[in-house]
Amino acid sequence: MNDPESTFDHKAFLSTLTHRPGVYRMLDAAGQVLYVGKARDLKRRVGSYFTRALNERIQLMVSQIRSIEVTVVHTEGEALILENNLIKALKPRYNVLLRDDKGYPSIFLSADAFPRLGFHRGARKAKGRYFGPYPSGGSIRETLRLMQKLFPVRQCEDSFYQNRSRPCLQYQIQRCTAPCVGYISEADYAKDVQDAERFLEGKASQVIDDLVARMEKAAAELAFERAAHYRDQIARLRRVQERQYVSGERGDLDILACAVSPGAACVQLFFIRGGRNLGNKAFFPKTPQGEEADSILNAFIGQYYPGKTIPREIVVDAEPTERELLEQALSAEAGRQVRILARVRSERARWLQMAQQNAALALRARLASRAGMQGRLEDLQQAFGLPEAPARMECFDISHTGGERTVASCVVFDEQGPLKSDYRRFNIEGIQPGDDYAAMQQALTRRYTRLQSGEGKLPDILFIDGGKGQLGMAEAVLEELAVNGVTLIGVAKGPERRPGLEQLFLSGQKQAIILPGNSPALHLIQQIRDEAHRFAITGHRNRRDQGRRNSTLEEIPGVGSKRRQRLLKQFGGLQELARAGVEDIARVDGISRTLAEKIYETFHGAE
Repeated sequence: MNDPESTFDHKAFLSTLTHRPGVYRMLDAAGQVLYVGKARDLKRRVGSYFTRALNERIQLMVSQIRSIEVTVVHTEGEALILENNLIKALKPRYNVLLRDDKGYPSIFLSADAFPRLGFHRGARKAKGRYFGPYPSGGSIRETLRLMQKLFPVRQCEDSFYQNRSRPCLQYQIQRCTAPCVGYISEADYAKDVQDAERFLEGKASQVIDDLVARMEKAAAELAFERAAHYRDQIARLRRVQERQYVSGERGDLDILACAVSPGAACVQLFFIRGGRNLGNKAFFPKTPQGEEADSILNAFIGQYYPGKTIPREIVVDAEPTERELLEQALSAEAGRQVRILARVRSERARWLQMAQQNAALALRARLASRAGMQGRLEDLQQAFGLPEAPARMECFDISHTGGERTVASCVVFDEQGPLKSDYRRFNIEGIQPGDDYAAMQQALTRRYTRLQSGEGKLPDILFIDGGKGQLGMAEAVLEELAVNGVTLIGVAKGPERRPGLEQLFLSGQKQAIILPGNSPALHLIQQIRDEAHRFAITGHRNRRDQGRRNSTLEEIPGVGSKRRQRLLKQFGGLQELARAGVEDIARVDGISRTLAEKIYETFHGAE
């Protein structure tokens, strides 16, 4: 990765780039995607941005590039499909926009009278159906959020559901039908559940056909509100169906490819479910010097699949050293035959080639990386026993002076570092001055209500600046909003508030975790916490100073509403007015020398 603050070294990047077809994503210093494009020849196409004359708009875009990500595919046609998907999902600033993740997680549908859909990771012990796996926590949270809009099946935890006396926020924003308080019958709820199941099975067309029939029936019965509801549901489903997938092979299989270089290796895993590419993920296992792809894949398969959903076929680019033994073990685990295939043709061969190209590219990018963010994320994953390195993190902090003008901050970090375009501040109102718990509760509620409504992405980790009390309050807020799959960590200052002795509280664990002072994970947490603190203090000071100046100006005898407006317009705001001298203020129409002196003294004090 490139240092976000440095100029992009296009020559070094182009030296590692392939001539094969693919899609490229140009990113700015904040990690935001500027442009998505496709290419028959990635190296030639991307290189053209730096070696030929460009129009003014493209020159401006190129000047903002700090890194470029690529995905290699087989043909320019596949690149076109993927390019369109990414443009619709990412909405890059410089593209023409058409209107129109212990293992990988699964979606779990419980076997209750009123079943719940939820984020699941780990052993599959509970009764119900499991769909997946999905390539990351982020992808499964996105799917669950989409499911809430399509089918109002509850996603709250059972402990929350069983103790309700009134509908929660999800009912108010039409994401649930409130079975907890009997607002829907078991039979009607079962229809929504059946629709959700068929959608997850890849049978969206059948769901649409049934919804059309229900809409026509409702219209015939003059139940126009119900008919309109079905109409909107059909429209949302059809928009989902318009999303293209680079697909062809039917059934479920995994594609594994391994790229090896001295002292490093990358295993690229592609998920194919129901003929759809659900995504891919790169792993970078620690490997002894001299290990080959066959032994690396042998160890990876043996360690990765136990306890997870195992597809019927696993296609690999190098036959594992103990293939037959692995097949026997995986077949016993799955309760059916599982095959590991190293010699494939036709569609499978094309999938495998794509995985090989992406593995090689990911390994080259990792070896060429000059940033230490990836190492910090991996150390954070290991320190807290997380199933995967986090891709998105948020941290909240509170700032006030004696309870005055309280401001809460939310900062966001991703795999590149600070994502400042996603930072948010919250002016806190209606609480007891100095009540940090109430302030944090209000900020979290406002933030995650918006995220649950589709206004942004949920993080993998949420850091709370505070100890067990603040952490418990955050847990209650997320439970109330039915936010699942987010790891909560409280960051409390250590003895004597000395840096390096922070106590870290992982949600669900009683004992604090204290990382060594030289831990890369601790350094990352400190950076995120300090950034949240800085952002909160800046917001609080601005709000406090603005409020004090406004109120002070209003209290000056002789400065009424019209004169205040005239002064602010003449000087362009309070900041410039505060800098002005008596003579400058007196030049404003309607302001006498005596009044100008009073105004000056308001900001500077009497001599």
